[in-house]
Amino acid sequence: MAKKKQLKDTDYLFISSYLRTRERNLLTAARMDRMIDAPTTEDAAKVLGEIGYSEFSPSSERELGAALASEREKVFQDLYRFVPDKAVVDVFKVKYDYHNLKALLKARSMGADAGRLLMDAGRVPTAVITRAVTEGVYDLLPATLSRAAREAAEVLGTTGDPQLADFILDRAYYAEMLSAAEATGSKFLTSYVQATIDASNLRSAVRTLRMKKGADLLKKVLVEGGTVAPERIRNAALGGSLEDVYRSTALRAAAELGVNAVNGGSLTAFEKACDDAVTAAAGKAKGVPFGVEAVIGYLVAKEIEFTAVRTIMSSRMAGIGGETIRERLREAYV
Repeated sequence: MAKKKQLKDTDYLFISSYLRTRERNLLTAARMDRMIDAPTTEDAAKVLGEIGYSEFSPSSERELGAALASEREKVFQDLYRFVPDKAVVDVFKVKYDYHNLKALLKARSMGADAGRLLMDAGRVPTAVITRAVTEGVYDLLPATLSRAAREAAEVLGTTGDPQLADFILDRAYYAEMLSAAEATGSKFLTSYVQATIDASNLRSAVRTLRMKKGADLLKKVLVEGGTVAPERIRNAALGGSLEDVYRSTALRAAAELGVNAVNGGSLTAFEKACDDAVTAAAGKAKGVPFGVEAVIGYLVAKEIEFTAVRTIMSSRMAGIGGETIRERLREAYV
């Protein structure tokens, strides 16, 4: 097998310049405020039209989902055209494969249709994953995804417990995402993925303690790959201090809020702090003039944007007030 070409920062000169111009159309904090304060949902949707989103009915969740799917597809197609190493983009597509797999396995166990929940943004087309799950032909999937699917399906079929299946798929998801990041050779991308794992583990620990569950559940929900070992988190959660474990990490403030949430404080504030810490880790890419970091930063920014669009528009459709919407929003990348 031919050795993979080692890319240099200068190989990313064009795509870096291109994405810097594209960043002007990102959903900034100011644009979020305009959407939240707009007199009507129609006016809120117009802000999205200004930055390139396709038209949709501002009273239809289905059309909102279609507009987000269209924008997501445009992003991936754009980057695939210009990015020197497409494997960098694929790291961000892994989660959609596992999202679709979870939805399909749960739907099959319940005799339901998962169609409206599927997102055709992964490495594997939804039609292929659907056939693999429906017919039980998991060899249609890439090796790691196939093994996880088969194991989760067996556990779900034996126990009927979707949570146990989720534990299996989450562990496989983070392991594959980290492996894919490491394979690109980008230390920045690897550190970003590790930050997402650290945040996920902190969330799991806080939720477990808040539900007054113990060691058995922690062993199932904590995953390897972050900068803080699961054993340290488990020991801290069961008898130490989560704040001490995360004191030297970007999640220090989130850990403090997590301890507060365990004792009845705001879970929303804690969740937001976790996401904002991961965003801050990705935000370091803004200080790099050109290189793979520009691609990673843009992909993170768009993922944050998609979540914000969904939160704002769905909340506006439901008649939720601006103050509550702002409490739910994460920090914008720009």
